[in-house]
Amino acid sequence: MKADVTAGGLIPVEQALAHLLSTLVDKVSAETVTLQHADGRVLLDDVYAACDVPPCNNSAMDGYALSSRLQQPGKLFIVSARIPAGCAPGELIPGTVARIFTGAPVPEGADAVIMQENCEASTAGVVIRQAVVAGENIRIQGADVRAGSLLFSAGHRLRPADLGVLAATGVASVRVGKRPVVALFSTGNELVEPGQALAPGQIYNSNVFVVRALLQRLGLQVLDLGIVGDSRAETEQMLLKATELADCIISTGGVSAGEEDHVRAALQHLGELELWRLALKPGKPFAFGRLHNSVFFGLPGNPVSAFVTLLILVRPALLAMMGARECSLQEIQLPAGFDAPASGSRQEYLRVRLMRPSLDSGIHADALPMLVPLSDQSSGVLSSVVYADGLAIVPPFTAISSGQLLRFLPFGDIV
Repeated sequence: MKADVTAGGLIPVEQALAHLLSTLVDKVSAETVTLQHADGRVLLDDVYAACDVPPCNNSAMDGYALSSRLQQPGKLFIVSARIPAGCAPGELIPGTVARIFTGAPVPEGADAVIMQENCEASTAGVVIRQAVVAGENIRIQGADVRAGSLLFSAGHRLRPADLGVLAATGVASVRVGKRPVVALFSTGNELVEPGQALAPGQIYNSNVFVVRALLQRLGLQVLDLGIVGDSRAETEQMLLKATELADCIISTGGVSAGEEDHVRAALQHLGELELWRLALKPGKPFAFGRLHNSVFFGLPGNPVSAFVTLLILVRPALLAMMGARECSLQEIQLPAGFDAPASGSRQEYLRVRLMRPSLDSGIHADALPMLVPLSDQSSGVLSSVVYADGLAIVPPFTAISSGQLLRFLPFGDIV
């Protein structure tokens, strides 16, 4: 990749993300799945409604179907039919009413349904106590969805309610992008799995649990290949093993420029390195490349750096590989609740909490919540992610004044 870089030789975040999204569109492959397995999948075709929803005029209430032109509050009407849901009624006998239940088709000759609570029923018939107007308590054919209308465009990621709309129009299966299989491994002599005793100089491997959980929330199959020591030979062996098993390889650690960081060099020897060192804080050492038929993402070893790069770069890239049209996290703008001197050459992603103004602050009660950074922004303090509501984006060389609008990435249901 020929990249524009900052004065420090770093690739801007937006340029890196654009490269990932544009190149990984070519990795999309298709499969057909039933609706039972379509939640979270990305449509590869436009989907149109095959029928009206509802397919006929039906009752929105339990009550009595009648002609609004012939109603006479206080008059006794004969009940000439009983219409439960799922039946096909005949024409309503003129001058009578039909007992009808929620969801049942409205018979020809009736244009309103009066709620049973507004009627007085007896063995002789039913007395209407309240007038109705034409169309009252009737769900009109096609009021929800019209046959032939576009339901969802290609690139749309299906949500639970979407599945209900598809089912209501008779769709049983959809063509979607395949979910890539991801191989995950961690690097570092210092890493130990939780449950084992720590020797001097060792730490527990926390990154793998964060990364794996976020990937699984995308519905991806994740192959955890374990921990690789700080060895060039071992790293190359692991990369070769991973490319045989998965469409995508993700490593944590080993992508910096230190003597014990072997991932980047191993990738360059075996495959191709396309991105490295971003104008991003935290997360500068992020790497992207290709190895045989697999794509590779190298996340930094510091836990917050790994988390941030996974969220803003890898997650959108994986969605692009699944065919998604909208891949990046949704941003909103909120006011800063802090002052800060001009930032450096890297775009910063601050862990922030949402704080509403106190009642005695003099600020209007309907004012937007303000973004307040957590006190410790170190890339090694993973607990700051736990307490944060999202990430505030500070562009390079930008001073912040309280009240200034900033781009905000809410964690929401993602984390």
